[in-house]
Amino acid sequence: MDMLYTIFITLGTLAVLVAVHEYGHFWVARKCGVKVLRFSIGFGTALASWKDKQGTQYSVAAIPLGGYVKMLDEREGEVPEELLDQTFNRKPVLQRIAVVVAGPLANLILAVVAYWFLFMAGETGYAPVVGDVEIGSIADVAGLEAGQEIVAVDDIDTPTWQALSFALLDRIGDTGTINFTVKYSGSDMVYQSEAAIDRWLSEQEQPDLFGGLGLIMYTPDVPPVVDSIVDGGPAQRTGLQPGDRILSADGVAMEKWMDWVKHVRSRPEQAIVLEYERGERLLTGEIVPDRLTDEDGVDFGRVGVSVAIPEMPQELVRSFDRGPIEAAGAAVVRTWDLMGFTVNSIKKMIMGLISPKNLSGPITIAKVASASAKSGLESYIGFLALLSVSLGVLNLLPIPVLDGGHLLFYTVELLAGRPVPEKIQALGYQLGLFLVLGMMMLALYNDFTRL
Repeated sequence: MDMLYTIFITLGTLAVLVAVHEYGHFWVARKCGVKVLRFSIGFGTALASWKDKQGTQYSVAAIPLGGYVKMLDEREGEVPEELLDQTFNRKPVLQRIAVVVAGPLANLILAVVAYWFLFMAGETGYAPVVGDVEIGSIADVAGLEAGQEIVAVDDIDTPTWQALSFALLDRIGDTGTINFTVKYSGSDMVYQSEAAIDRWLSEQEQPDLFGGLGLIMYTPDVPPVVDSIVDGGPAQRTGLQPGDRILSADGVAMEKWMDWVKHVRSRPEQAIVLEYERGERLLTGEIVPDRLTDEDGVDFGRVGVSVAIPEMPQELVRSFDRGPIEAAGAAVVRTWDLMGFTVNSIKKMIMGLISPKNLSGPITIAKVASASAKSGLESYIGFLALLSVSLGVLNLLPIPVLDGGHLLFYTVELLAGRPVPEKIQALGYQLGLFLVLGMMMLALYNDFTRL
């Protein structure tokens, strides 16, 4: 069932992104007087198709990994003389550029609309307050202390954990200094500090941004209180119930939930003597964790319980309520920042400052799409916006076979006053196809290794 749900969400997500992208090309092509022959979502055999009054065939095809808009063009076959003025290749170069740019631009507009919706609904986050600092770490060298709030990194405001994460993501692979602006709770006085970094987190496949600085962010202490129990698991067989508070395991006091988690994980299929509290009653029992194996082949124990997460103190909750105009401006800024981040990440990957293992393919996208959809509408819309920005920026890369490659050729034509020779274009398309297929193969390989 989960597999079907993941497939459904993934295909729906791809369909939305592809439809928006191709509609951008389609709409501008028609505005420029180009005859559109086919608008297709997917490739291969058409599962459904129909025509409009202008003769454009719309189709949904069997292979849902993209789409295309087929326009009337003399380079693809003979064209009746009465339709020559509607061919794409005979349109002025500025109109051809507009048609090519319209697809990626439509994806960026979709991202702006999505973020506008999210910002209008209200944005909430947690203040990035330091809980603890690892001795000798980057944060320690910078002089960060427990209880401080990080209000900016490299002069970029960080009012929430999310904003802090985004600011740090942009520094992965960098060498130089990282600058922090911090303040203490209840004070408006800010302090500046900095620490040196050298190819920071460049080799990590899944960078731990806070851990890479030596930071543990503040969260309320989580007491070892059971919230829910997995049917048929060791906890249910032992008789644990929601609301039970675990006091000790094998005689060791369990003060925090993580104390209990670590104790269980280190004892797969080993009996654990429990002491727990239910209301005013003190109970004892024995529990034997199931044995599971993680992706590195290491065995660990699990008993099938979840914890009740306490709420963050209200003074550390940051809420942002924006009107329509302010939300629109914030949506444009967020989309622009993500575009810059995407371009910067590509540059760092080419330079070897970011591990190519971070490149993700359709399997990872499917997993994240499914997880975000399960987390709620706002989470899914945020993921859709992020993916739409990535699609828009990647399509603008100056690689033949992508929109950016066509844009490159048409820009050269605009500046030189004549088209790029067809032999050079053909060679460029072959090279571009090789690069794109190579990136797809690497992304798929990364996906499979993550499985």
